[in-house]
Amino acid sequence: MSKRARFIILAVILLAVAGTLALKQRGRSSEESSAAPAAGLPHLGDLGADKCIPCKMMAPVLEELKEKYKGRLEVTFIDVWKDPAPGTKYGIRVIPTQIFIGPDGKELYRHEGFFSKEDILAKWHELGFTLGG
Repeated sequence: MSKRARFIILAVILLAVAGTLALKQRGRSSEESSAAPAAGLPHLGDLGADKCIPCKMMAPVLEELKEKYKGRLEVTFIDVWKDPAPGTKYGIRVIPTQIFIGPDGKELYRHEGFFSKEDILAKWHELGFTLGG
């Protein structure tokens, strides 16, 4: 094998290793920051994509919940097409998926597909959380 062929093979291997390490680091940082609920608050995490139709329908619902229940409910949206690591972490099969997380960080319930504001509030009530008006 020529020196040039060995050099090309070595360069490809090094690039593959560097790329793998960079992807692993990116996945760790997104997992650490994406779903960390505020201490003591219930958390609604919506995992979807900004280009998916049912996800687009969820956007105003999430925005309204985020504004109306600020300080009582943490609401986050994660675009799993742009950042797939949280989708893998949470075992997402369908988007959008809403994950209801208690103040202790434990998952209480999950729903797949569009979920109306009224149904979300009813589910929180069913889970024992009174968010107020």
